[in-house]
Amino acid sequence: MAGRNSPGTLLRADKCIWNRAVRLLVLAAALLLCLPLSTPGIGLRAEEPPRGSEKDRDLLFADLDRQVAALQSQGQLLKTVVRLVTPTVVHIEAMRKDVPPGMLTGQARSVEEAGSGVIIRIDDRSYVLTNRHVIRQAPLDQVKVRLADGRSPRPERVWSDRSTDLAVLALDGSDFVTARLGDSDQVEIGDFVLALGSPFGLSHSVTYGIISAKGRRNLELGGDGVRYQDFLQTDAAINPGNSGGPLMNLRGEVIGINTAIASNSGGNEGIGFAIPVNMALFVARQLVRHGKVSHAYLGVRLDNSFGPEMAHQMGLPAERGALVKGVTPGSPAETAGFLPNDLIVRFNEVPVDDDSHLVNLVSMTPVEKLVSVHFWRRNQLLSVDVRLADRGQFEQSN
Repeated sequence: MAGRNSPGTLLRADKCIWNRAVRLLVLAAALLLCLPLSTPGIGLRAEEPPRGSEKDRDLLFADLDRQVAALQSQGQLLKTVVRLVTPTVVHIEAMRKDVPPGMLTGQARSVEEAGSGVIIRIDDRSYVLTNRHVIRQAPLDQVKVRLADGRSPRPERVWSDRSTDLAVLALDGSDFVTARLGDSDQVEIGDFVLALGSPFGLSHSVTYGIISAKGRRNLELGGDGVRYQDFLQTDAAINPGNSGGPLMNLRGEVIGINTAIASNSGGNEGIGFAIPVNMALFVARQLVRHGKVSHAYLGVRLDNSFGPEMAHQMGLPAERGALVKGVTPGSPAETAGFLPNDLIVRFNEVPVDDDSHLVNLVSMTPVEKLVSVHFWRRNQLLSVDVRLADRGQFEQSN
């Protein structure tokens, strides 16, 4: 993980330094300032100090009450979302041993990581979904979970996946409130969202914003090897302790798991990243059911320098997609007949943006699934059905 406060530094959500004022309060105040303060029959301008009789002032207060009531009726929606979601969010503390570079193992120091998580249901049992970096290298008996109602159930088991920075905790006990999960594929830029978590240990804090962008990839998230990235970007404030907490839509559904921020100063600057819940659920289900995550494999080597300029030089009819540079022997791609300079533009009915997008699409598809792949070859659009293999058969496990 990048630890310098240099321009463009990307920090995990539990590594920034200061918090931002509650966005919703500022928004409400701004709206109030924009509301007209005139009342029919009085003739006062908004910038003038109130004058006239006590009756005139009473009329102004009555008009103000009506305008505030209209504003509060909209704010009630957010309050309802928070009441529904809060019981599903947990605070996590993990104590791990850290050995600084150049020190002996016996000189390890204790380091506490703090983060958040959300309770989800998989196969009729409740689990906590969080980030791997919140609990990594911490013994199970040093991981503490606190629920919104004050209970502290003991973690019985933990699974994690380094390639996506996700982890799942099985808790001792029952009667847990589970979150409703949304469909992150349906999220659009501009959608309003709320981030819940425990920034600076202040459990169940709420911040508000919008989806700023989708499909953020190739982020430098330190040395932990977060290989598969397809982040949602949000300007909802994400701060220390938000890692692993849910990003919610206005229907009270989880659409992402808050993970990191981009910062010039080490503080929150309105650029946060969340793992889409569809990706998180794909990983979580495999961890619970099989104890590990199996990623699908196509077997094409891609040219990451491909873009509109190269497409023009090569005379390709499409400026977006993944350009094949080579094919792995014995792979599904070889069986399907892919050749160098094929431009893959659609995978399993999803348009392909670039090489990293194709890698994510393949990796988040079930092993052995038969998928349709569309590609350009010599100015001809072709398609072929490919049965994907297990990446572990071709690459060393992460």
